[in-house]
Amino acid sequence: MQSPAPFARIGTRGSPLALTQARLVRQKLAQTHGVGEDDIAIVVISTGGDRTQASNQPLTEIGGKGLFTKEIDEAMLAGRIDIGVHSAKDVATRLTDGIELAAFAEREDVRDAFMSVTVAGLDNLPERARFGTSSIRRAAQVLRQRPDLTIVPFRGNVGTRLQKLLDGEADATMLAIAGLNRLDQGHRATALLDPELFMPAPAQGAIGLTVRSTDRAMAGIVAALDHPPTHTAVDAERALLAVLDGSCRTPVGTLSQLDGSTLTLKGQILSLDGQTAFESAATGTDPVIVGRQVGQDLIQQAGTQWLAQWAASV
Repeated sequence: MQSPAPFARIGTRGSPLALTQARLVRQKLAQTHGVGEDDIAIVVISTGGDRTQASNQPLTEIGGKGLFTKEIDEAMLAGRIDIGVHSAKDVATRLTDGIELAAFAEREDVRDAFMSVTVAGLDNLPERARFGTSSIRRAAQVLRQRPDLTIVPFRGNVGTRLQKLLDGEADATMLAIAGLNRLDQGHRATALLDPELFMPAPAQGAIGLTVRSTDRAMAGIVAALDHPPTHTAVDAERALLAVLDGSCRTPVGTLSQLDGSTLTLKGQILSLDGQTAFESAATGTDPVIVGRQVGQDLIQQAGTQWLAQWAASV
């Protein structure tokens, strides 16, 4: 006798954080729709981003954010999975045709955590210390505060990067506290960074849920998990990123604050060396309009030639 089809099939990367997020989504789906967790399958999919982590190459050199979502999108379009679960900051601004972001689970703490086994904070690092990161945003923000530091490549999942730190491959690094918290590793953070000085990546701390654009039934199932304040903030941050061409070739930071239905969005772009930065802010009730306004103001301040120069140098 053939086994009944699962209620839903979740596609995810195989890292500990990705699996934790997928299990969280499965738990919430089961509770919301009155089905057993065993009725929701988790399908692990290897992505190009995972396969290239050992090379330590920056994502900007090998394809950008889509490296963490491409194979999951392909599996969904082929009908092998029904829902994609992603760290929302890894989802490219331009979605694959036939894929839509149907919901965002409630956001975790957006801040970055400073991590070191030798010092208490960024200011305590000795001159020319090695700071490990493969994020051009984090590198630029760190160099803005400490231009003397040496940036060293530092890719890998949370556990890998923590081990690299313990192995002395760098004197310090920076990780999203959201990921550490979800892995019950928040206690490992040496210090939490001021988000006004170290603006997080767009959509940092949020979990994005994708479905096939034609699968309206699954879109409705997933929509029950949507957290409206998170969705509003992420829509604004992604709209800002879209205006800036949606690439990860220019360091971009964002910070959202909701007061009732009113959203305030701050945005920041930096040169790769952190020595030049532009910031803007806007307030309104339509997140897409607010995001576009901030993005357009940043372009006006910086100029398209300035942006092109840094994008070309990556």
